[in-house]
Amino acid sequence: TFTATDDCGNATTATQTITIVDTTAPVLTIPADYTAECSDEHPMDEASASDNCGEVTISVEEVTTPGACAGDYTITRTFTATDDCGNATTDTQTITIVDTTAPEFTFVPEDYTISCTEDITYETPTAVDICSEFTITIDEEITSLGCTGNYTITRTFSAEDECGNVATDVQVIIVEDTVSPV
Repeated sequence: TFTATDDCGNATTATQTITIVDTTAPVLTIPADYTAECSDEHPMDEASASDNCGEVTISVEEVTTPGACAGDYTITRTFTATDDCGNATTDTQTITIVDTTAPEFTFVPEDYTISCTEDITYETPTAVDICSEFTITIDEEITSLGCTGNYTITRTFSAEDECGNVATDVQVIIVEDTVSPV
């Protein structure tokens, strides 16, 4: 309120109204997008925000979208920073999780050589996969070594996970005819 008074005591009063409004949204800083292997750690860092006029509240909403296989998916994190006057800023972080790691064999039968008169032992390999289910297939190939009692059995083991990652290993069994005719 302004009052102007002259030397004779005459006065005039006027009022000025100043309205302060907060129309500026907070400044929001979110974690960077990243891609990680399904077996790695997936940090879920927090966002930060500042406002020129008051307190800020940050909320986050996460949505997980499945990918082509169990080890592939995307996490979308939507952050919203809201100040006391309802001004808001929204930004989105995308975390892409991939499965590019093949299963790992924990046991593979050893190569060995036996006589053609002995029984062949067929052991089964074992494997593990951190991110998804897997299957083990065994392919066998028999190769003659020149005569009926001499041959090799080559067993190829393949462990394939749901994302198509494959690990292979091989066992070779050599069968020899070392017995003379009677």
